[in-house]
Amino acid sequence: QVHLVESGGGLVQPGGSLTLSCTVSESISSIYSMAWYRQAPGQRDRGLVADITSGGVTDYSDTAVGRFTISRDNAKNTMFLQMNNLKPEDTGVYLCNADDRYKSIDAWGQGTQVTVSS
Repeated sequence: QVHLVESGGGLVQPGGSLTLSCTVSESISSIYSMAWYRQAPGQRDRGLVADITSGGVTDYSDTAVGRFTISRDNAKNTMFLQMNNLKPEDTGVYLCNADDRYKSIDAWGQGTQVTVSS
């Protein structure tokens, strides 16, 4: 089973920055897509924040574009989410996802809490 562990969350004031990390138990270079999702406080559904393919193609949600940057370090099997100019509506549990239908991979981490508040 593929294991993912997130880290880097915390409390930050509006306008501040955080960098999230996701370490994976196997080579991420062979996984088609890696992504960050956010689960808002009190909500059950998770929404896509950003994703990156094995080829380096990235995509962002409307709220993340221009403020967040997703990247991956294949040598370290780690994915990152650099979050700048954070807003209160960014608050939530951020979860890492690895998805590759050909390899039958759809794995999630436990999440890391991000709280944006003054």
